[in-house]
Amino acid sequence: MTRGNRLEAEQIFKHCEPDIFELETTEEIAPLAGIIGQERAVRAINFGLKINRYGYNIFLTGLTGTGKLSYARSVIQERANEQTVPDDWLYVYNFRHPGEPIALSLPAGMGSVFIRDIHNLLNELKEEIPKAFNTEEYERQKGTILKIFQETRSNLMEQLNRVAQEKGFVLKRTSTGFLSVPLKDGEELNEEEFNQLEKGEREEVEKKSTEVQLKALEIVRKIQNEEKAMKDKFRELEQKTGLHAAGHLIDELKEKYQDFNRVIHYLDALQEDVLENLNDFRDEDDDKQFPFPWLKKQAQAEASTRYTVNLLIDNSELTGAPIVIESNPTYYNLIGRVEYENRFGTMTTDFSMIKGGALHRANGGYLILQVKDLLLNFQSWEVLKRVLKTKEIRMETIGEQYALLTMATLKPEPIPLEVKVILIGNPLWYHLLYRFDEDFRKLFKIKADFDSVMGRSLENMTKMAEFITTHCQRENLKHFDRTGVARVVEYSSRLAEHQEKLTTCFNDIVEILFEADAWAGIDNNDYITAAHVDQAIMEKNYRSDKYEKKLLEMVEQGQILLDFEGAKEGQVNGLSIIDLGDYSFARPSRITASTYMGRRGIVNIERESKMSGRIHDKGVLIISGYLGQKFAREKPLTLSASLCFEQSYEGVDGDSASSAELYALLSSLAEIPLKQGLAVSGSINQKGEIQPVGGITRKIEGFFAACKLKGLTGDQGVIIPHQNTVNLMLDAEVVEAVRQVTFHIYAVKTVEEGLEILSGLPPGKRDEDGKYPEGSFFSRVEKRLEELAESLRRQQGEDQDPEKGRPNDREPGCSNQGLTHT
Repeated sequence: MTRGNRLEAEQIFKHCEPDIFELETTEEIAPLAGIIGQERAVRAINFGLKINRYGYNIFLTGLTGTGKLSYARSVIQERANEQTVPDDWLYVYNFRHPGEPIALSLPAGMGSVFIRDIHNLLNELKEEIPKAFNTEEYERQKGTILKIFQETRSNLMEQLNRVAQEKGFVLKRTSTGFLSVPLKDGEELNEEEFNQLEKGEREEVEKKSTEVQLKALEIVRKIQNEEKAMKDKFRELEQKTGLHAAGHLIDELKEKYQDFNRVIHYLDALQEDVLENLNDFRDEDDDKQFPFPWLKKQAQAEASTRYTVNLLIDNSELTGAPIVIESNPTYYNLIGRVEYENRFGTMTTDFSMIKGGALHRANGGYLILQVKDLLLNFQSWEVLKRVLKTKEIRMETIGEQYALLTMATLKPEPIPLEVKVILIGNPLWYHLLYRFDEDFRKLFKIKADFDSVMGRSLENMTKMAEFITTHCQRENLKHFDRTGVARVVEYSSRLAEHQEKLTTCFNDIVEILFEADAWAGIDNNDYITAAHVDQAIMEKNYRSDKYEKKLLEMVEQGQILLDFEGAKEGQVNGLSIIDLGDYSFARPSRITASTYMGRRGIVNIERESKMSGRIHDKGVLIISGYLGQKFAREKPLTLSASLCFEQSYEGVDGDSASSAELYALLSSLAEIPLKQGLAVSGSINQKGEIQPVGGITRKIEGFFAACKLKGLTGDQGVIIPHQNTVNLMLDAEVVEAVRQVTFHIYAVKTVEEGLEILSGLPPGKRDEDGKYPEGSFFSRVEKRLEELAESLRRQQGEDQDPEKGRPNDREPGCSNQGLTHT
C-alpha cells in the first residue's frame, strides 16, 4: 500500500513546456484585448452597462488584484465612446429669488460659449448704455421734460402769488413751506403792527391767511404731482434709452438661444434687471452714495457678479459619456459645495462660488467608486443613495441636516441626474451591505463577481503571454522569451495552488514582471528568461522569510522539539500555516496524545487553555465520533485522553491536523510507535475519510526544509489527502528530492491508509464475528480499550459509595458523560 500511495515527481509539479507557445519572445504577439478568465464577471458587466433602468447599478466584487478596476475602466471606456456627450451645466443669478440660483443646461461646449456671450454682452452694455445717455437727443428730451415741469411749476406759483395778492398777502418760501405775510397800504406788517390792528380786522386777515395757506397747499400738491410725473417721464426716458441701447444686443442672444426656453427666460430677467439698474452701467460720479470707498467697491463687485455665469460642468473636451473615478468620495466631493470667502471681514458667498462634485462630472455617464472609501467617509454612502433614489443632485451642507451650523446660505436649484454607478469592493462588503442595508439591493442589482482563478488551458496560457506583452509595452519592460513566459505560467499555478488553474490576482504577477525586468537589467540581458523569473521569485521570498528562517533555526538548534527519525508512541508531526499577510509559511509541530483510565473522554488542551478556534474544536469532536462508530457499536467506550500541540503559544484553528491528532491518539491506545520522519496534514470525517486541506504546498515545503536541516534520511516525507494532489506546485528542490527518492509524499484516502504508512502495520478489518485480525493495529486499540474499561470497573467495585450504594465513578471536576469534549 505504501508504494501505491507514494506520489512521483511528475505528480507534484505541473511543468509548462515553453514549446507550446508559438513565439520566441513576447514582442512577436499583440497585447491582450480584454481580461482573462472572468467570463461570469464580463457577462454581468456587459449586461449591467446595457440596461438603463432604475436600480441597475453595478457592484464589482472579488479579491484584491483580480483586475476589477482596470477592466471596468477599459470596458466602460469602450461603451462611453459610443454614447453622446452630455450637456454642460451652469448656474446663473436668480433675479427674483437671489438665494436660489438657477441651473441651466446647454449642449456640450455651448456652456463656455454662453459665458463668452454674456461677458461680451456686459462689455457692450457698459459701452453702449453710457453712449446712449450722452447723446444730444437724450439731453434734448430730458431738457424738454424738465422745461415742461419748470413752466408748469412757474405757472402754478404765479397763480398762487396772484391769489395771495388779491387777498392782501405776500408769500415767502421757508424750509417748511410758504409763509403768508399780510400787507397794508402795500407795506408788509410785522407781528407788532399786526397785533395793533382792530380785532375784527385781525380776524379778517387771519381768515384770508387761512384761505391763502389752503391755496398754497393745493398748489404745492400740484407741483409735487408734476415733479413725480417728471421723474416718471425721466425713468421712462431712461428705460426707453437703455432698451434702445441694450434691447437689440439681448435680442440677438435670445435669437441665438431660441431653442432653450430656460435660457430665454433668464435673458428676459437679465434685461429687466439691467433696465432697473442702468446706473450700474453709466459713467456717473456716485461717490456721494458711499461714505466709505470699500462700500463702493463691494457694491460694484456685487453688481458685476450678478450678471456673470458659473460654468459648473464643462463637457466641451469629451468625446463620449464621462467616466469619473473618485478616489476620495467625501460628502462634498460627491455632491459639490457652496464655498465662502472673506470680504471686508465678512464671510460671504454667491452663486459663482458653487463648485460641482463627482456626481455632477459623471452626470450622463459613469461614476466608479471604491466601496471601502465610500463607507469610511461620513454621510457619503447616505448621500449617494439619496441622489440615486431621487435622480437629482441637491446641494446641502451637513450642518443644515444635523443643525450643527445655522447660517444663511444659498439653495441652488437641484440638477437632474442620470448616472451609472460602479462600486468596487471585496465580497465581505457586498454581503454586509446586502444583508443590512435594504436600499442596497434595490440600487445595485447587478453583481459582477471576479474569480480568483481560471483554467490552465492553452487559450488562457496564450492570453497570459499577451498579458505579459501588454505590460512590457505599457511599462517599457524588457520582453520575455518563451522560457520566461512558461515560468510565469508555472508561478501563476503556484499562486492558484492548483495544477489545472491559473491565478487571476494579476497584481502578484505584475510584481514578478517588474522585478524580473530589473534582474534582467542587472544581468545586461536583452530578454527576460526563466532564470530571471526564478531570481525575482526567490528574492521576493527572501525579503519576507525572516521569521520562517528564525523558526527553522530554532528547529536546528533543538529549541523546538521535533523528531525526524525513529518511531514513538502517541506522537505525530503536524503541519500548520503561519500567515503574516504578505508571506505565509509552514510550521511543523509535535502533536502528542495521552490515554489513561477514566471517563473524561478526549480533552483538547488547546481548548482548555482557550487557545483553540471553533473549527479546531469541531475537528476534535469528530475524532470522538470516529472512535465511537469504530470501537463502541456494541459496548460503551470508556477512556480519558488528552491532545496537545506541543510548544504552541499562539492560537490554533482549523481542522487540518485532525487526522494527525487521531493517529497520535490511536498510537497511544495501541501502544504502537509511529514513524517520526513523516508529517501529516488532512482533516477527517466521522467515517474515517481523509478530507482536503489548504496550504498543502507550503506545508510540504516547510517540513522538507526542516528535514533538510537535520539531514535527509530517505525515509522522511509528508502524508496528505489524495484530493490535494492536484494542489501541489512544489519548488524544484522538493521535486528533485522526490525524484531521487530521498523525500516522499503519500496521498491517502482513509485513516487506515495513513495509519499503515505511519506504523507499518495493517489496520485490520472486522471478520464475520466482528473481530479484528490478531496483531492488527485496530485489534490492539480495541484490546486496550477493553483493558481500560475492565480496570475502571474493578476500581469502581473497590470504591463503592457507602451512602448511595453505587460506584463513585466521578473524577474531580469531570462529568459522567462518556466520550465528550471537555
